[in-house]
Amino acid sequence: MPALFHAGAEFANWNRDLRAVCGNFSTTMSDQHRLFIGSVHGQDVCGLEVAHIRTNAGLISRHRTHGDGADDRHCFLILQSSGHQRIRQNHRVLELGPEDIALVDSAQAFEIEPQGLVQNISIHLSRQEVSLQLSQQALFGKLARNSVATHMIRTLVRSLADVELSEGYGGQSDGPALEQALIGLAAAGLDERAEGQPGFACVGHDDIYGLATRLVEASLQETELGPEYLARRLNVSVRQLYRLFEQRHESIARYIQQRRLERVAQDLRAQDLRHESITQIAFKWGFVDAAHFSRAFKRHFQYAPRDFRQHAS
Repeated sequence: MPALFHAGAEFANWNRDLRAVCGNFSTTMSDQHRLFIGSVHGQDVCGLEVAHIRTNAGLISRHRTHGDGADDRHCFLILQSSGHQRIRQNHRVLELGPEDIALVDSAQAFEIEPQGLVQNISIHLSRQEVSLQLSQQALFGKLARNSVATHMIRTLVRSLADVELSEGYGGQSDGPALEQALIGLAAAGLDERAEGQPGFACVGHDDIYGLATRLVEASLQETELGPEYLARRLNVSVRQLYRLFEQRHESIARYIQQRRLERVAQDLRAQDLRHESITQIAFKWGFVDAAHFSRAFKRHFQYAPRDFRQHAS
């Protein structure tokens, strides 16, 4: 279960767990959130190290190493499961959103800057083997989003992260073959990466609307989610987005709020989340004002949040 931490000893525990699973990192809390959310755990799958990370930290930093120690023998193949974050290394910046994949060199200093709450899966690959396959290429980059290689990596990473697979299938002998497959696919994905963001000039209005609603669903925990955020991510004008929603007798703001309220209601019904307060759940799904949230929730469900939770139980 994810943990919600206040500053102090509990936040230090998060840093300790992150270093134990991923190496020599340090974390700075975000000044945009009242509560720190952090969970990290590692898996050993056929000898491959897999890390699951969820956090709303402000900055996660790694200092440059000598490149010859146990702590820097890996490259990280990172699948962004949800949320958005920036990764900076050697004066280059990668913008990652849901489903994006990046390769990062552990021997070089880099920074990860989450944009709100993020969740990702990191596979630790042999830096030596990655260097051999990439030859003269830098061990840092974002894979082409729609390449066959990238789609295959997503499938493999999710399979490796499956609990049943890690506990009941395969053996240590499978690890090197899986690692070589991932490294080869990552090299292909980096070779196929496209410069810049694709445009949507040849995409139909229904397709853009579908992309917008899927992006909303993936970004509900982002406090900055709104018309400008969507337009920037989709490379369309704000006015075009307004028209697409108006044609369906919707407004962007109302659609986002309704989807957030539905997610909050789902969590309020969940018995395994009874330990989380209503305010924590509301803030988790992008609300920033408790009073405004309560009014909107009662309008939508005809129950105050507390009464709704009691009835659901």
